[in-house]
This record gives sequence, C-alpha cells and structure tokens, in this order.
Amino acid sequence: MDVSNSSLDHRSESAIATEAKNGEDFSVHVFSSSAELLEMLHEKWNSVKQQPYPAMYSSVYDGIILDPAMMVIPIDDHMVHRGHGVFDTGIIFDGYLYEMDVHLNRFLRSASKARIASPFTFSELKSILIQLSAASKCRKGTLRYWLSAGPGDFLLSPAKCPTSAFYAVVIDADFQQCKKGVKVITSTIPMKSPLFATMKNVNYLPNVLSIMEAEDKGAVSSIWVDEEGYIAEGPNVNVAFVNSDKELILPNFDKILSGCTALRLLQLAPKLVEQGRLKCVKTTAITFEDAKGASEMMYVGSTLPLLPIIMWDDKPIGNGEVGELTMALSDLLWEDMAAGPESQRIRVPYA
Repeated sequence: MDVSNSSLDHRSESAIATEAKNGEDFSVHVFSSSAELLEMLHEKWNSVKQQPYPAMYSSVYDGIILDPAMMVIPIDDHMVHRGHGVFDTGIIFDGYLYEMDVHLNRFLRSASKARIASPFTFSELKSILIQLSAASKCRKGTLRYWLSAGPGDFLLSPAKCPTSAFYAVVIDADFQQCKKGVKVITSTIPMKSPLFATMKNVNYLPNVLSIMEAEDKGAVSSIWVDEEGYIAEGPNVNVAFVNSDKELILPNFDKILSGCTALRLLQLAPKLVEQGRLKCVKTTAITFEDAKGASEMMYVGSTLPLLPIIMWDDKPIGNGEVGELTMALSDLLWEDMAAGPESQRIRVPYA
C-alpha cells in the first residue's frame, strides 16, 4: 500500500512534530517498591463505591483472593498474549449456582479442543467454584472462569509453560427478567469457523467487533448468518424463533456454540406444547428469509436468560411487540432458576 494513502498519514507534519515535542516532556513513573504500587492500587479500589468483584481464585496463587488490588494474572500467561485459553460463565441466583455441571462439562470439552490439560479434576474444579462463591458472599451475580495454557514465556508454543492455570472471579450483578424488546442487526463481521465457534475460547475479537457494529447503528446486538445463508447465533448468545405455525425453532448447533441455556430451554419448552400453546420444539437449519418472517424472536443466554427481540435491521419482528410465547418461555427459564430441580441448582454454603 502507498504510504500516502494510509489513514494513519492524514495528520499534518506540524501536528506530528508538535506531538513528538510534547512526548519529550512526558514522564513515566517508576515504582520504587511493591509496597508503593500496592498502596496506589488500594487507593484506586477504595474510591469505588461498591466492589464489583468480591472474590477471585487463582491457581497461580493457589487460593482465593478477596483484595481486588491483587486480582491479577501474569503478563506472560499465554491466554493474555496468545489467546490460548477457554472460559465459561455460570449464574449465582438467590444463593444458588445454576446449571454448574452442564457449564463445567462444556468448559472441559472446550479445553480439550484447545489442547489445554486442566490442573484439576471435574470434582476439584466444582469444589473450587463453590468455595469461591461462598467466600464472595454474593447471592446474585455471575461466576466466570478460565483455563489457560499458563504463564511461562512469550513464545507461541506453550511447550515451556510449567503448568496450565485456572482462574475464576465472582461478579456482583443484580439482573432482572427482560420484558422489553430490543433492536438487532445482521452482522457484516465474518463469523468464526465451526472449530472455534463450537469451542468457548477467549478469542472474542469477532464478537466484540460485531457488538460494536450493532451499537454504531443504534442496536443492542447482532445476528450472524453463515456462508450458506442460514442463521447462526449472536455474538455471545443463541437465538430462537417462533414462527407463524407456533413452532419454537433454534438453529442447529453443528457450527455454533451449544448454549447451556438454549439446551435447557429445549428441555423446558415442551411444557408449552403440552398446554397447546406451542405446536412443537425443534432445532433445524433456518434460512435468513424464514427467520425474517418469524412471529417472535429472542436471544437465549446464561446471563439473560432470555431477551425479546422486536426489531431486526430496522424492520419489526411480527407485530413489533414482545410476544406472548416469548414471555412464556422466559417465565419457564426464570422459574427453573428460582425453584428448579436439585440437578440444576446447588446451594452455596455461605459461612
């Protein structure tokens, strides 16, 4: 590319010269000790009205951290500089962990695809997350956790990393049932290939750009359509439709992430079939045209768990209002979170 055509070279020579001169006067502080640095970090966090991260676990520290100033990970962790890591997200709702086993199983499947060996067994990971939740004293929020190739160096290969690393953090959040519909767009950002889309890895740049594209257009989020013209998913959620025949349809999971909440919705939704409100519940390939003609549309994801969609590419879905069946499906998920079976909910043993 001709340098003169680069967007980086639109600044005048005088502006560049002025910036360079100002840079000569710019001084970077050198911390004289770890105590000085820690004091500065404590000052920062003490200015926060409410601590959003009440507890973190780090296998590097081999323990639970309650001091937000110490909630850090090493800069040479391969998850940081190479994106070699996977993650998952759980929900703490009214003092219970929702669908922990399902999320942990997916977490370990993602780790296997990313060729990261966990330093802990399934049972040990589960115990760590339960103890972390208890130490946080958080009764409503999210539980996010990561498995990394680990710290060790700045090379591409993790061969010289001594061990993988496990991190987790509790995020205090007061989420409520979503009853208002939102606007979405069709994303122009290329979606991930099936290998990476079906693995919940930390490489989320396409997802970030897709969200930013939607926000630029006054929308909340976006919808990915694959190269064959079939509906895929949102940047960090699944998408579902109710058509004019009262069929609840979700896209097949072969090229996208099999969302835990979406799978649970498929288990719960037949209740509406039994009541005669839905005709059937299924997963199938959905064309862009058929999706646009849906009567109702919704996002499905752990932290929602269901978000009604009423506008897509500036055109209404159905009558442009939140659908009755959308809210009935939402009620099923919220009831399951609040009072579902023991197989779905684990009581947090707060002290």
